[in-house]
Formats: sequence, structure tokens, C-alpha cells
Amino acid sequence: MNEGLIQLLENAARSEGGIRFLDGRGNEQRIAYVDLLRRARRFGGGLQALGVRPGDRVAIILPTSPAFFDAFFGAQVAGAVPVPLYPPVRLGRLTEYRERTVAMLRASNARLMVTDSRTRRLLGETVAAAAPALGCVAAAELAGTDPVAVDRSASDLAFIQFSSGTTSAPKPVGLGAEQVLSNCEAIHTAVLDAHPMRPERPHICVSWLPLYHDMGLIGAVLTSISQSIELVLIPPEQFIARPVVWLRAMSRFRATISLAPNFAYSLCADRITDEELGELDLSSWCVAFNGAEPVTAGVLSRFVDRFAACGLPASCLTPVYGLAEATLAVTFTDVSTPFSVQRFDRDALVGDGVAIPTDDGVALVNVGKPVKGVELRIAADDGSALAARKLGRVIVRGRSIMQGYVDQPEVTARVMSQGWLDTGDLGFVHDGDLYLFGRDKDVIVINGRNHAPQTVEQALDDLPEVRRGCSAAFGVVPEEGDGEQLVVLAERAQGAEGIDPAELADRVSRHISKTTGLVPMEVVIVEPGTLPRTSSGKIRRSEARRLHLSHGLEPPAPVSALRLAGPMVRSWWAFTRHRLSRER
Repeated sequence: MNEGLIQLLENAARSEGGIRFLDGRGNEQRIAYVDLLRRARRFGGGLQALGVRPGDRVAIILPTSPAFFDAFFGAQVAGAVPVPLYPPVRLGRLTEYRERTVAMLRASNARLMVTDSRTRRLLGETVAAAAPALGCVAAAELAGTDPVAVDRSASDLAFIQFSSGTTSAPKPVGLGAEQVLSNCEAIHTAVLDAHPMRPERPHICVSWLPLYHDMGLIGAVLTSISQSIELVLIPPEQFIARPVVWLRAMSRFRATISLAPNFAYSLCADRITDEELGELDLSSWCVAFNGAEPVTAGVLSRFVDRFAACGLPASCLTPVYGLAEATLAVTFTDVSTPFSVQRFDRDALVGDGVAIPTDDGVALVNVGKPVKGVELRIAADDGSALAARKLGRVIVRGRSIMQGYVDQPEVTARVMSQGWLDTGDLGFVHDGDLYLFGRDKDVIVINGRNHAPQTVEQALDDLPEVRRGCSAAFGVVPEEGDGEQLVVLAERAQGAEGIDPAELADRVSRHISKTTGLVPMEVVIVEPGTLPRTSSGKIRRSEARRLHLSHGLEPPAPVSALRLAGPMVRSWWAFTRHRLSRER
């Protein structure tokens, strides 16, 4: 009996649907689902011939390409457990990439690594360090054979997806087919209830999201396959280089569904030119999910305003909340109505943990109600339930909650109890909808009051001299002090090179003070691309804090030092750091 994820592809193979692979340069390749299934079976037979047995973990380090699908579904055919990992993109950080890849290979206990010939050469030392029992094979060199049938149960471990590692090292999240199928059902139910599939207007999904990430693999790929929806895929590096390729694909294929993190909508609003705007028709776009990182009101408004002239329906922007440990989706807003933003009294929220609506408070985006099959509640630190509008820990349970962190029962026990998962996020419920306040581990405590770092970071999005979405705020206890103080790292925007360093640091500090009421102890301006990120592009605040405290972002000694009347400014080789200290 086959109840694994390969059943999704077997069902889709009965349709005329398929996947279209674009390379961002005008080239494309379309493979029907029936052909993807045929390829997967041959690949699965090849894995079995190599010695892969049911239950073995197979690491997959491949770009967005047909080869990824050969390996992912081929592992399912062989009864193995695929472990998608991110390929090396930024060669400037190859040492860090190798270290993290070795850690993930060991954490997942992978017996085989499947990649391409280029990556295999690049990761020779990594393979040796991780020592998978069956070694490393290039996907193109695997000889396909007819597979031996393997029975799968929906409760078997289907694949391992790693958490993003925003606040700690990525963890191996174990998912069975029952978790994945439940979440896929919840997603397409929310979409189809509002926008039913019609013969004259079938749904088409476009995605540039990485296939090793839960939002890309589950939200775009597996959910589309589960409904036999036509899928268009773009390599993520092509989107980052030229954001317009995403919206051109939406326009060209009259696509109805897409999904992306908040920064992607900001990137499009900022970087797509007026000339490119004139090429686009986005009137077919029904659902534009925005999740995987904090959703900001300013970005949503800018995106809608920028592309309204292209026919973009204001109702398509859909803020959502989810995490890898819940397979993906936890809450959705109504996909048929425009997004909503509510303001809450800052002092009450920060000081008393109570959300009081007000006209001039801090703006938070509504991320909706639990999806089908998921329960949510807000809990105090002792686990007791909190009333509406009380700030607390977001905990969830349901059919799509992970089986656990693979081979890490103690770590699993710290976040799961009696079926409830502690997400590590803080939030509250108002009028039945969830509003998020931040990550528990990231909260900054100043004078006994809790402050969400994204409140500070989002404030900098209004400064053109700072890259939008490229800052990190965290708390540091100074050597001579009795509590945390605010430190902010911000990447300088292109075009701001000529601004005096002291002036830029002062602008940042004054803007933060004006918009949040907080006075930074220290402001650090770094060059673009300096801040550490997760594989999905999110800023790793805890790692940024560690590097800041250990001087890991700088060489051993400064090239020069200059003390000014207000801030102290230092210039270093790899980046420029500006400290702003104020008397208290």
C-alpha cells in the first residue's frame, strides 16, 4: 500500500498539468506530471541500485531544476527520506556554508548526498567531513533502473525539512505524509473556497521560492501538485538579481497564485522601473501570500500602490503566519478581502502586555485565523491560557504539527507538550485574529519593558539611506550597566556612500528615537550584504549579536579610529562601523 507523498505525483500524473521551469533569461522547459512520475521511478530504482534502503535519509543539494524533482520523488519511490538542503550560492561565505551543511548532514544522519557535478567538486571537503555512508552522487550520473516496489504509510517519516535557524542552528523537522497532506488541504481549501477552480480560468501558480524551504516546497510545489495545478518555477537567484522576472511570469501566464516573504514585495516595489511596469498585467492575480517573516503594513501598501496601475487587485495581498514545525501554514487572513492593519497603544503593549486599540499607536498587520485542522491559543509562561488582547506565547496543535525534531527527543520535548507546539513567537488575539509581536528569544528587555526588535527594524525602512529589511536590533548588557541596552546594526543603502559616517549614524539613532521612543546605545552601519542571514534570506539576529560581541564582523585591529563630539566613528577594512553612545 502506498500512502506516501509519491501518491501526490501519481494522482497529478492523471491530469494534463505539469511544471514549467524558467531560467530568467527567456529559456524554459515544461515537464508534464506524468513524465515527472516516470523520471522519479527510474531515479528511485537507481537509488536502490546504489544501496539506498527504506528509511535511509538522502540529502538533496540541487538548484531549482527537474533534477531536484527526480531526486525528491525518486527518494520517495525508493522508500527513502529526502532531506532538501540549500545549494551554495554566495561563494564569498563558502566556509560558513560548508560548516552549516556538515552540521545538517550529521543532524539528519544522511546516508547519501545527491547533488550536481559542480557542487560535488565544491563540497568535496564537506562530504569527507560529514562522511555519508553511501557517499555523494551527481544526479545526472545516476543510472536509472526499474524500482522495487516499497509500501509506505502516511505515518512514516516522509521527508526532513530544516527550520530556518533565525534564532538558533537549523533543526531537522520530521514530517510524515499525513502532516503534509493535511497542510496542503488546508491551503487549497482556503484558496478554492474564495476562488473556485473553473474550466475557463484554471489556477496557475508561479514561484521563485527555494525548493529546500517549506514555503517553496510545500506552499508552492506540493500544494500545486496535490491539486494538479500548473506550476511555473523560477530560480531564486534570478529573482534576487531581477525581481521583475517574477511579475513578468505572473503576467505572461495569467497566473492566479503566488507566495513570497515580505522582503520580496518590498524589493519589487523599490526596484521595478516605470518602463518595466508598463509591460505587466497583474489583473489575474487572486492570492498573493505574504509570510515566512514579519509582515509590515508599509510594504503591503507600497506594493498595492505601485502595481495598481497593472491591474493588481488590492484584495490579493494575503498576510499569513506559519513555521516549519507546523509543516507550513498556521493562520491565514481571508484570501478574498484586502489586508487589514490595526494600531495598538505602544505603552500598554510594551509595558503591560495588553493590546489596546488606538488611532495613533503601533501598526500591526492582522495575520488571520487558524487554517483548517489547526488550533491556536495564547499562553502565559506557565502554559495557562490568556484572554483576548493579552500578549503571550503562541502555541498551536493539529494534524499538521511535526512528528518532532528528528533524532532529538529532548529538544522536541522542550517545545511540544500534550500535542501543543510552542512556536517561540509572541502575539495576541484581537477580534478572533492573530497579531504577532516578535520572537521570544529576540525580545529586548529595557527597564523591565519588552520591546520587539522588528519594531525598531521596521522603523528604519523609512530611511532611504538604509537598505529596507536589512537591519538587526538586539539587546546587549554593557560592562558598566545593570540591564539591556539597544544595539542596532543596519546595512547602508547603495547611493549613501557619500554621507558622512557620523551624520548617518546620528540620523539612524534620531529616527529610531522619534518613531519608537527608544534611544540606541550603539548604532553600527555595515556594508550591503554584511549581516548574517538564514538560507531563506531572513536576518539572523542572534548570530549578528554574537558576531557583534565577539568582533566577528571585523579584522583584529582597526585601520583608523576617530573620536567625534557626539558619536565615536571607526573605519575598518571589511565594513564601516559607527558607534553612537549617548549620556543617560
